[in-house]
Amino acid sequence: MGGQVSTSGSFRSLPCTTNADWMSALCPVLWDVPLHQLSIPGSHDTMTYCLNKTSPISQAQSRLLQLLGKVLPCVTRPVVLRWSTTQVLGVTEQLDEGVRYLDLRIAHMRDGSEKNLHFVHMVYTTALVEDTLTEISEWLESHPREVVILACRDFEGMTDGLHEYLVACIRNIFGDMLCPRGEVPTLNQMWSRGQQVILSYEEDSVVNRHAELWPGIPYWWGDQVKPQELIRYLERMKSCGRPGEHVLCTHGTPACRRAVRGGHQPDGEPGVRPGAPDRVPQEDDAPQPAVPPCVGPGAEPGAGRSVHQHHRRRLHRGGRVRGRRHKTQREAASMLTPSAAPADSGRAAWTRGGLPASP
Repeated sequence: MGGQVSTSGSFRSLPCTTNADWMSALCPVLWDVPLHQLSIPGSHDTMTYCLNKTSPISQAQSRLLQLLGKVLPCVTRPVVLRWSTTQVLGVTEQLDEGVRYLDLRIAHMRDGSEKNLHFVHMVYTTALVEDTLTEISEWLESHPREVVILACRDFEGMTDGLHEYLVACIRNIFGDMLCPRGEVPTLNQMWSRGQQVILSYEEDSVVNRHAELWPGIPYWWGDQVKPQELIRYLERMKSCGRPGEHVLCTHGTPACRRAVRGGHQPDGEPGVRPGAPDRVPQEDDAPQPAVPPCVGPGAEPGAGRSVHQHHRRRLHRGGRVRGRRHKTQREAASMLTPSAAPADSGRAAWTRGGLPASP
């Protein structure tokens, strides 16, 4: 499903029947639009579906909370786990649902193994970073025209040596799937180079040493569970002037899924209302002199994709951790992008044309 290559060598779009291949099913006019002008759904604290019930409280939390976790674990731990869990779908299931921005908060446990890196949101995950990145890589191999943004941040307990170890794992696992920083690419550009991963890394000193890493990419965080509230938030942000750097990162329940699919239109089909300013263009539309108005936070070109929840409600499906080990892949290759581009150049590319997005 998704796009295919025609006999002339060019890509063509096919109908998308699931969310797993929505990027390749976009109308071709959007293939040459820079990624920061597309609405890209993301999951907040992506890995919290596998928080460890026996994990100590994160060292980044207050001493009082850490003390309570040790003295009254039977009371403190259930409360912390309930508050910390923002996702119940595994990372592969989230990708299948259409999520293309993964919020990966990485940590090294104080008493953990030397090279074992976990994810964290108040407590640590059972999943290891290396295994999860391998799982993402294997999914991308099965969906060669889907592009993901991996936002690595927090880095609790990370030394400079552990940063270098993590970057080596990233390069080894994704290889030439990585898009080196520079000008924000289009889908067509990434497809032609065989690239599928933009790696956002919120540690400038490390970014400056590695051309495969991009500086932290801002995003809009809806933090809503009701469709109408989510829509109001997005409309309010749009009214302030559309920034040029964001990805759309919203977290909701099946109700919010209906909002993204167009469920807020009681008398219309899923998607943006026909004739609305943010309508998704069709292939038989008349040519437009400028970038079509469907790009930006108001449009949902992948109208079948869902978003995931934050804190209060739970999706009805359960996730599970896949126990995949690291496997060696090709080394990363810098392609068509200067390898010495500083971190600020990548940040400028995502922030050009507007104010910073709401964190």
